[in-house]
Amino acid sequence: MELYKRYILYISICFGLFISPFCTTSIEAKDFVVVIDAGHGGHDPGALGKFSKEKTINLNVALKLGKQIKRNCPDVKVVYTRERDVFIPLGRRADIANNAKADLFISIHTNSVAGSKTAKGASTWTLGLAKSDANLEVAKRENSVILYESDYKTRYAGFNPNSAESYIIFEFMQDKYMSQSVHLASLVQKEFRHTCKRADRGVHQAGFLVLKASAMPSILVELGFISNPEEERYLNSETGSTTLANGIFRAFLSYKREHEIRMTGSSRTILPEETDAGNVEESDTTNEKTEESPEIPQKPAAASPNTTRTKQNAGKVTESQTDSGSPVFKIQILTSSRPIAANDKRLKGLKGVEHFQEGGLYKYTYGSSTDYNKVVRTKREITPKFKDAFIIAFKNGKKINVQTAIEEFKKKKK
Repeated sequence: MELYKRYILYISICFGLFISPFCTTSIEAKDFVVVIDAGHGGHDPGALGKFSKEKTINLNVALKLGKQIKRNCPDVKVVYTRERDVFIPLGRRADIANNAKADLFISIHTNSVAGSKTAKGASTWTLGLAKSDANLEVAKRENSVILYESDYKTRYAGFNPNSAESYIIFEFMQDKYMSQSVHLASLVQKEFRHTCKRADRGVHQAGFLVLKASAMPSILVELGFISNPEEERYLNSETGSTTLANGIFRAFLSYKREHEIRMTGSSRTILPEETDAGNVEESDTTNEKTEESPEIPQKPAAASPNTTRTKQNAGKVTESQTDSGSPVFKIQILTSSRPIAANDKRLKGLKGVEHFQEGGLYKYTYGSSTDYNKVVRTKREITPKFKDAFIIAFKNGKKINVQTAIEEFKKKKK
């Protein structure tokens, strides 16, 4: 009998070991959590330019990055360390990420070099020992945030952000997330270089306290130099902030896809095409500037081109123009990495929604007319439900620059 009990126990242990990988898989089946940290804030302005403050640039890009992820990745939970102009202690930022059990921590910053108006370009940083005086200076500047905290000597165990000796602690640190952090940083720099067309200052390491305290792969992004007048204007422009947010977003998608394949052997994350991202922010920026324009005076509207509509499952419709003498205007209301059903709550009950595919993403539109004024009026009607909606244009079944389409519309109405 005793022998029989031991045999049963042995079988049970073996069976438990056998099924444990499947249990792990089910445990991993949770939302991917990314914490986005907008550096500085409140009474800590960060670096100062001629007309702007680092804290404002950081927050603008951080919120745009989060919005992109929320729009396109329903399986990702976005957590911000701040969503408005408030001061958050450095240690608290890491606590937010740790408490959220984040899979990724992305800290957004803007660089500066005192006395230099020519330094330019974007860089991405991971935790480690600064291997040059220049790298150490970047860490000193970012860590000096703790001086705004009254109890920083106690909270950070006597760490002095302005003393090189304090940074010796980073020489002996073993960061188990180092390889993943460096890989993500490399993906970000690739996008900055190829997609955003920014000067590439590479991937670096330095002793950042906010990265030291975070228990997950973590990076710190320096978007550009506020001390450079040209870059300051770019960083504060709608095009600049959107382009940089899109670049980080594309790197995030690549990292997430690789992470899923590594963990489960497959991934449903869809990557944008290499040629797609550069046009997104230009189109969006143009739309934002033109969509509030007054309606254009016109003659009686020309007849709409004939269209062929192909009904798909779940009531979705795609449209292709068979006759395209005039541009066709539509309102883009949302984007998804996967097809969505006609009754999806994100459509908020809107009927007659169509979609097209671009850059590996499904983009959903409402309204379709060669009359720009009509689409403007329709957009006003749905704005309470879709605050981020904007107008796009097609010709010959291909997406074109909306400003070009508007100019063509104006000429035909004269």
